[in-house]
Amino acid sequence: MSEEPNATGVMVVEPMGNAGPFLAEAADRLGLRLYGATHRDVHEGYAPWLARALAGVCFTDLTDPDRALDDLESYCREHRIGAVAACWELFTPLAAALAARLGLPGNDPALAQAARNKIAMAEAFRTAGIPVPAGAVAADAEQAHQAAADAALGWPLVVKPAEQGGSWGVSVVAGPDGLDDAVAAARRFTRAMPHGLPLDPRVLLQSYVPGAEYSAETVVADGVPYALPVVAKDTTSGRYRVETGHTCPAGLPPELTRAVQHTAARAALAVGIRNGIAHTEVKIPPGSHTPVVIETGARLPGDNICEIVEAATGISEAVAYLQAVAGRLPDTGATRERAAAIRFLLPERAGVLELVRVPDVPGTHSEIEVRPGDPVPEPADSSGRIGHVVAVADSPAEARRLADRAIAGTRLRVK
Repeated sequence: MSEEPNATGVMVVEPMGNAGPFLAEAADRLGLRLYGATHRDVHEGYAPWLARALAGVCFTDLTDPDRALDDLESYCREHRIGAVAACWELFTPLAAALAARLGLPGNDPALAQAARNKIAMAEAFRTAGIPVPAGAVAADAEQAHQAAADAALGWPLVVKPAEQGGSWGVSVVAGPDGLDDAVAAARRFTRAMPHGLPLDPRVLLQSYVPGAEYSAETVVADGVPYALPVVAKDTTSGRYRVETGHTCPAGLPPELTRAVQHTAARAALAVGIRNGIAHTEVKIPPGSHTPVVIETGARLPGDNICEIVEAATGISEAVAYLQAVAGRLPDTGATRERAAAIRFLLPERAGVLELVRVPDVPGTHSEIEVRPGDPVPEPADSSGRIGHVVAVADSPAEARRLADRAIAGTRLRVK
């Protein structure tokens, strides 16, 4: 598939993301050199491990696609780079265009915007006949009220930015009185930091789908989808639905597992994934066997899902992703049968972290990302996390129990 079969470099368009450590480890396992594309000032803030993991860096303006494509094409040809990957979904259109220009395995540039923009994504899903929530688009609060009424979306209603990730700006609104604030929350993101990438200011309104939430990755190689394990997702309730944890495997009956994987594969293909990976989120309404797709992203999952999938099954999603973009057959077969769960430490309110202490529960390990004395924001999205706990056990129920026990015993104080 690749025009340069002996090339061993992979260009990652902005490797500074949640999946960055997994890509770096996967590249090392596969004997691939990892290169990065970023702004020079963003690179100055790279963690030392990331700077060391890169064989080289192409400095360019990622907010200017034409300039970035020219810079990246020259750099990749000079360094004989034979694969292109993206770490952030907002740069997946740029990665697709770069792969096409270089003649390398990649995603369909004509559809790549649908993997970044949730409005274009919903339209792509509807065109492909994939079950999705009823929806409408609004440019401001006045249009949102009118669209909600005209489309008969009902209440509660989900309000989300057209372009953003990590549950940022997403609200669940119980009735019309809360719609103005929800639209304002969704529209407060005009640029994606730290790059300053302009974002679509429109808002997507969707009917609320009740039921349990799940996610599944799909690796696609030369247009053929390969299903990866289904993961159960837990979130907070109320206005903001922030992920509190994930469990792999999800513990679904085999027929529902296959239904989620099949639907996730259809979603990946609908947004143009041809050589890469997609992270798809679905809900299964009570009494139903039909997964409803909430959204998908042409990237590795965040939230350390890569870690728990590998701990439970032995599958490295990052390895499979790099194999797909490098024109190789991805390794997607499970090599172990265990279970793993991750739970996130969330403060009850915004403030300054005074104390955090996680108990030593056998079968678990923890990581704290915020130090005492550091400010913590309101737990309205993933940026409010203080750390996480991972548990590995013989069953999903046991992994959940161990992780929940560690979280329940954690001392956390914010002043």
